[in-house]
This record gives sequence, C-alpha cells and structure tokens, in this order.
Amino acid sequence: MKSVKTGELYIIGTPIGNLEDMTIRAIKTLRAVDVVFAEDTRKAHILFQRYNIRKRTYSLHSHNEKERLNFVFKLLEEEGKSVGVISESGMPAISDPGYLLIREAISRGINPLIIPGPTAFVSALLLSGLKIDNFLFIGFPPSSPKKRRRLLRNLVGEEHTMVFYVSPHRLTKFLNDVMSILGDRDVAITRELTKKYEEAVRGKVSELLDYYSRNDVRGEFSVVVSGGEKGN
Repeated sequence: MKSVKTGELYIIGTPIGNLEDMTIRAIKTLRAVDVVFAEDTRKAHILFQRYNIRKRTYSLHSHNEKERLNFVFKLLEEEGKSVGVISESGMPAISDPGYLLIREAISRGINPLIIPGPTAFVSALLLSGLKIDNFLFIGFPPSSPKKRRRLLRNLVGEEHTMVFYVSPHRLTKFLNDVMSILGDRDVAITRELTKKYEEAVRGKVSELLDYYSRNDVRGEFSVVVSGGEKGN
C-alpha cells in the first residue's frame, strides 16, 4: 500500500482592516493550498474576491475548533492535502482560534509554516506613544466583572506597558475598573486600525472616560495602559 506524504499546514496572517495590507506571500500561499479553514467564511470570501483566490473553504472558529481537528488532520495525514488557516483578521491564534490546531499539529510532528501578517496590538503599541521596549500583551480581559477586576488586581505591580483588546460595549466598564484598581494612568486607545475611521486617543484614564462618555463607542478597540512605577 502506497503511503501518503503528510500535507503542509500554513498559518496565514491577513489584514486587520485595510485589504491592501495583504502580503504577496500570503496571496501566493492561499492560491496554492488545497483547502482553507477560516474563522469567518464570509470575510474570507470578500478577501478572496479582492485577490482572485478560488478555494474550497471551511469554517474554523471558537465554537468548532476542537471538533474540526479530526477533519483537518484527515486532510493533512490521510489525503496529503495542503491546508491554510486564517482568522477573521490578523494572525490566527492571537486572541483568535488556531491555538488548539497548532498545538495538535506539533504533537503529531507536523511543523506549521507561519506566513506572518499584521497584528493589531503591534500597531496599537506604536501609536500609543507609551514606552514599548518591554510590554505585556493580555488580549481580551474576562467578560465577568469579578474575574476582570481580579486580573487587574494581579497587574497592580506590573511595570511593563500592557495591551488589552476590549469590545466596544465593555470599554467604559473596563476603563472604570482600570481607574479604580490601577489608578489614573497614562493610556492610549486605538480603534479601527488601518481602516477609514482609524483613531488614536491618548491621555489619562479619567480623560478618556470623559471622552468616551461624549462620543460613540464603535469599532474594534485596543487599549494600551502604562505600567506602574518601580517600587509601587
């Protein structure tokens, strides 16, 4: 019986907003793979139309990633297919699905091939104006107020700049928690990075709470919070 050579698994970065941020290597890879797994197949279709990519596409998101593993590895190991994985935007597994797949691939001796692309927290850090030689990426804080406050209490002594992803309907609640637990620190909030209405607002937590009480809270937010002073 002829053995099948295991296919290659590509973890592919896609734009976080502006579709022109797509890399040449990512386009070539998506055109070359046999199958694509996407966090949002509708968003993938828009991207594929823009770059004339025609590919069989399946969903792989936070609710089905675990169940999809058998199917993905059947394609890779039994059929020798090459598989591409993309998230809704940015890099898979960075506050997006993909971690379980990557971990399982490594445990099976499959080395994922990374096709790098934009990541929102890097742009947010650069726009913040805060110290970024060392930083701590937190991602999405817990939705539970109790768990979110516990997280922030654990960060009281953190000296590095911290980066959070915050959904719009939780932004003011999160800032209030930062104010009460970490204090009135320097903070920068970016939204809709690389898109038409990109915005960066900087100031003290109290100032930004006032700003967002008077302005619409819409879009995708990255919140960059300054670290604590040494010895505090």
